[in-house]
Amino acid sequence: MSEELETIFKNNQIIPDVLAIAPRTVLKVTYQSNIEVDKGNELTPTQVKDPPALEWPHEESNFYTLIMTDPDAPSRKNPTFREYQHWLVGNIPGGALKKGDVLTAYVGSGPPEGTGLHRYIFLIFKQEGKVKFKEEHIAKNKGANRGKFNTMKFVKKYKLNELVAGNFYVAKWDEYVPQVHRQLSGK
Repeated sequence: MSEELETIFKNNQIIPDVLAIAPRTVLKVTYQSNIEVDKGNELTPTQVKDPPALEWPHEESNFYTLIMTDPDAPSRKNPTFREYQHWLVGNIPGGALKKGDVLTAYVGSGPPEGTGLHRYIFLIFKQEGKVKFKEEHIAKNKGANRGKFNTMKFVKKYKLNELVAGNFYVAKWDEYVPQVHRQLSGK
């Protein structure tokens, strides 16, 4: 599977825009109504407004970090906010995402109108142990400090050397996006 994933991640420029290497396996990402993320399939902001369920190969005794990022903010042609963090959870015990430390609360896709398809990338990294993260906690109604995130710098800073699983979808503007933007402005 990793060769196929590497090809897909390279063909979609996730390597090198976000990562240097591909994940070992596909991360299972399932939104409400059994809508699944599938290696670059197109979903709508309406479909991904609520946090998904995630499944990955894990060991109960280990801790993991989840990163969800959009490297195409505000557009793929002009990614001046690359990367925009949509979700960041650390110290996930085993596969129990809800028991992890939420550093950045989940926010669904909000690509501005007319900016085309954005890539939304989910990554799971194995931690060397429990980590004392020094990042600011970002609430779901806060857009500030989500932009200009850098997955590779974050991974290096916290020694998240093992990329266990990953997946991504693409999305473009739909009628739900103004709600996302209102939410991020704190309204």
